[in-house]
Amino acid sequence: MKKTHFADDAAQFWDKRFSRDEYVFGKDPNAYLKDQVTSRMKSGGNALCIADGEGRNSVWLAQQGMIVEAFDISPVAVEKARQLAKHQLVSVALNVASTDSWTWKLNHYDLIAAIFIQFATPNMRVDLFAHIRQSLKPGGYLILQGYTPKQLEYKTGGPPSIDHLYTTELIQDLLRGMEICDWQEYEAEIHEGEGHRGMSALMGVVARKL
Repeated sequence: MKKTHFADDAAQFWDKRFSRDEYVFGKDPNAYLKDQVTSRMKSGGNALCIADGEGRNSVWLAQQGMIVEAFDISPVAVEKARQLAKHQLVSVALNVASTDSWTWKLNHYDLIAAIFIQFATPNMRVDLFAHIRQSLKPGGYLILQGYTPKQLEYKTGGPPSIDHLYTTELIQDLLRGMEICDWQEYEAEIHEGEGHRGMSALMGVVARKL
């Protein structure tokens, strides 16, 4: 599939951001993802990490015994993810792709991790969540973490546009027809590399495909 100008610009933006030696968002998994997987998921199963950047979440899921695929639009980030997986002695199927160019498999994944994927515009978001629902197996889980509008006050990570942030009504609409297993809106101090650091306004959701 031919890249759009939007995808080209996004890839260049993220390539530049990830070009430093250090891991921008750290090497440890997202805390909400870790807590929810630890309490809900058994070893094994198929997992997908959307826009996983430098690999912190996909590599950790592979360490838990899952068969993991991950993609990101930035070739620089994907190469750093490969190095992280190699260092941790795990196998992750890593790919350079956008949410539009990724080949979404039907009823395939036991888990889809969507951690801070708030690059998505409102129009992109509708299509993306439709793909997520179709790609989960019945009984499979979506684990979602993102920023709420109050994050604009903290300015400790995430997009500066309110259109990209999560409200209760927005996410409830996108997940309509799924079973909500966990829903948290909270403020917490987070330390995920230099990219996400400081007091943050967060939403964490676990939804199960019926």
